[in-house]
Amino acid sequence: MNDLTQQVEDRAREIGFHAVGIAAIDPNTTQAAATHLQEWLSLGYQADMAWMSDPRRQDIYRLMPSAQTVIALALNYYTPHQRPDGPTYAKIARYAWGRDYHKVLEKKLKQLTNWLIDSIDNVEARYYVDTGPIQDKFWAQAAGIGWIGKNGNVINRQHGSWIFLGEIVTNIPLIPSDPHTQHCGTCTRCISACPTGAITQPFVVDANRCIAYHTIENRAETLPPEIANNLQGWVAGCDICQDVCPWNQKFAQPTDVADFQPYPRNLDRTLTELGSLTDESWDRSFRASALRRIKPAMWRRNAIANLHNWGSQSNVN
Repeated sequence: MNDLTQQVEDRAREIGFHAVGIAAIDPNTTQAAATHLQEWLSLGYQADMAWMSDPRRQDIYRLMPSAQTVIALALNYYTPHQRPDGPTYAKIARYAWGRDYHKVLEKKLKQLTNWLIDSIDNVEARYYVDTGPIQDKFWAQAAGIGWIGKNGNVINRQHGSWIFLGEIVTNIPLIPSDPHTQHCGTCTRCISACPTGAITQPFVVDANRCIAYHTIENRAETLPPEIANNLQGWVAGCDICQDVCPWNQKFAQPTDVADFQPYPRNLDRTLTELGSLTDESWDRSFRASALRRIKPAMWRRNAIANLHNWGSQSNVN
């Protein structure tokens, strides 16, 4: 490893990233990225997420014509807190329990990007979280952060899939890491556990069937019956396919990022409470939270759909 590559990796860890890897941008890799996404889009599995078709996702040179390297980075967000038992409680995905991860990740990415620009002449560098038009999972695997599991999540050997991903695209030539190999083996726990059959085949997830997509991204007034009838208490995302993953059960370890500790009430909100959530209460409850993406009417819709399943609609009238 050349000195510059080592310096980049060392600096990333000093800033607080839990994993860092390097992927070289070349015609073969960019073609593989494009093919991977095109095949998924051709099946219509992006549902209403039109931004997934942004041409820049299929051609990283549209982001930066001079790009030579993707620096892939990851932050562990796991905390060992458990949700209360009982059908009256609303389930919120673990990624959203604490501070909005975009803010946390972007701050660290900006630090590393500024260090690159200040340390090296003629550097171009741009950073992205998952809101940017870049295939973060593909590049994380190419950079050796982890492999894309059968549930569509990147799985890291040290942290399981409880990781947030970010990237820096730069014109600096660095020594690439070895791409990660796949280690799901014959396990199909995530496929069997999904109550809506969203994992249509190993490594392929259909957003049209995914509870996480429908509770977070679907803006319709009502949820499709096949989703609404199988929510199992989920109102904001879904962790089922991660909770059953052996890599998470064996290797998850608590994060050292204080911002990812759960905010009060993100663990024990009730369906009845959320079924009558007001706009004012939503604004107070979800400041500095990734949960703001779910608008008040969506919270009410998701909670009431769960209450219907439990025969408790009268509780919100």
